[in-house]
Amino acid sequence: MQDDMATSLLRAIPPVDRLLEEPLIRALRGQYAEELLKRMVRTALDELRQEIRAGQAAQGDCEPQAVAERVVRVARDRLGSKLRKVINATGVIVHTNLGRSPLPQRVVERIAQAALSYSNLEYNLDQGRRGERNAHLRLLMQELTGAEATLAVNNNAAAVLLALSSLAAGKEVVVSRGELIEIGGSFRIPDVMTRSGAILREVGTTNRTHPRDYLEAINENTALILKVHTSNYRIVGFTREVTLEELAVMGRAKGIPTMMDLGSGCLIDLSAYGLEEDTVQEVLASGIDVVSFSGDKLLGGPQAGILAGRRELIEKMRTNPLARALRMDKLTLAALEATLEEYARPEGPTGAIPTLEMITRPQEKLEQTASHLATTIRDRVADLAEVTIAAGVGRVGGGALPMSDLPGPRVAIRPKSTSAAHVEQRLRTGVPPVITVVHEDQVLMDPRTLLHDDAELLPDLVKRALSED
Repeated sequence: MQDDMATSLLRAIPPVDRLLEEPLIRALRGQYAEELLKRMVRTALDELRQEIRAGQAAQGDCEPQAVAERVVRVARDRLGSKLRKVINATGVIVHTNLGRSPLPQRVVERIAQAALSYSNLEYNLDQGRRGERNAHLRLLMQELTGAEATLAVNNNAAAVLLALSSLAAGKEVVVSRGELIEIGGSFRIPDVMTRSGAILREVGTTNRTHPRDYLEAINENTALILKVHTSNYRIVGFTREVTLEELAVMGRAKGIPTMMDLGSGCLIDLSAYGLEEDTVQEVLASGIDVVSFSGDKLLGGPQAGILAGRRELIEKMRTNPLARALRMDKLTLAALEATLEEYARPEGPTGAIPTLEMITRPQEKLEQTASHLATTIRDRVADLAEVTIAAGVGRVGGGALPMSDLPGPRVAIRPKSTSAAHVEQRLRTGVPPVITVVHEDQVLMDPRTLLHDDAELLPDLVKRALSED
């Protein structure tokens, strides 16, 4: 009987040509090429046949309208836009999963300009011949960092890989055991060192490393002394680490280059905001020969890795064949150049670069936003949830300043007839998606990471998430 039912349903499936005339599918013809659309129809039919054979389909599933709706779902899932805007209400500013640093408007305009037209990416307009793409950034980066020379590649992991390959392939690199970091995406210093061809020489212990540990490890095969910023953790208690100045003196005395993987890439002093982080300028002023850092963390720009330091060492990296494989494309270069220009403006970067603006946003402004947001949400969902303001703690994120709290208010939503987890899921899968935090059966929204018109959109999105289907 079941086999007879399956056979009957399989025969009832409309042919491809018939489905292509369905209004829903005809509407897709303005979006997708004919052959691509036919493939989506066949894919939908294959799925339907599998469900029929598994006993999971009914007669109504074979109706032309139902099959057409299935085709629309297949086309949306396979061909629709997957990279979408989300509203970040987590309070984590440089959120790696959410794209790290949002870019300033002037930077976005520069990207559009580079994308819409030809450019002098690798063309020297003065000399009328081929140029070098990093030349567009070099002078500006040197002015901002105080370095003799600079080089930019596609991310900081690439910068570290290029530096190790250029300065220490086949030779030893001395690193403190307490700095053998791992960050998100399984970036591990020992693994990167292996890929570069350099040989790791660990010194000291997890919590204490002394200058004598480095000195005892240095030999005729030592090519580099590397210090790594433990940007996503801190070792506290009975600790000792060798300072930048100590390493620089040691390197000069032994004739061995010194390098610091700074990671986050801070170019301004954040101490006025209660945050302690070495700046690129301070690292270079300590005497360290080369520093590497990210473009999309505290710098507030696009994903990039920047190397700054002594000219002869940077030149070795620039001429390494690996540099071509790790280079930035024209859109990233345009974005990084425009971001760095914000640091050169007389008003400074904190107001223009979203990452820095969120880090330094005054408490009064946060409280005003939280109060307005709580009031507007409460007005729409008073019968569905209890809405209050609670104290919270934001984070810089992205592996930067892991021990630094960013205190501020949060809007707390406690549903009356459903769970906070259910509301969080509905917000996360809504349009646009809203990413929140759930704690003690409350949905928490931090105003620090809201951008543009996010706060105006949230009340209706919250009401939709709380309402029954």
